[in-house]
Amino acid sequence: MKPFWETKQLNELNKMEWESLCDGCAKCCVHKLQVEETGKVHYTCVACRMLDVTTCRCTNYDNRHELVPDCAVLSVDHPEYFEWMPETCAYRLLHEGKPLPEWHPLITGDLSSVHEHGASARKKLIPEFLADEKCLEKYIVD
Repeated sequence: MKPFWETKQLNELNKMEWESLCDGCAKCCVHKLQVEETGKVHYTCVACRMLDVTTCRCTNYDNRHELVPDCAVLSVDHPEYFEWMPETCAYRLLHEGKPLPEWHPLITGDLSSVHEHGASARKKLIPEFLADEKCLEKYIVD
């Protein structure tokens, strides 16, 4: 039997399936800058104030949108948010009709596989309060 992410569309997932797609990389929780002329999105190494940079988890996930109004809450109703997600993001990949990466926790059965593979932002971020938010350009990473 094929796994749910290979047989269902994003709009068919239940809450548990939807949430399990998150690999815990925390790349969606960094400040991003978009070039207006090209639309290109640049990631910074500055983490949202709600992110625990050690665990790569939101410290108040259920209330994140109320606490950080510009937090992009992913849903099939807003597919434009997927383009802001990293290229390895399961939501973006499935939206684009692509498979999950081999290191994804749903495939490995191990929540730490994203970190072990080096696909997460763990140990690569600085907390928002340590950054100069007026000059986020200097924090852009490749």
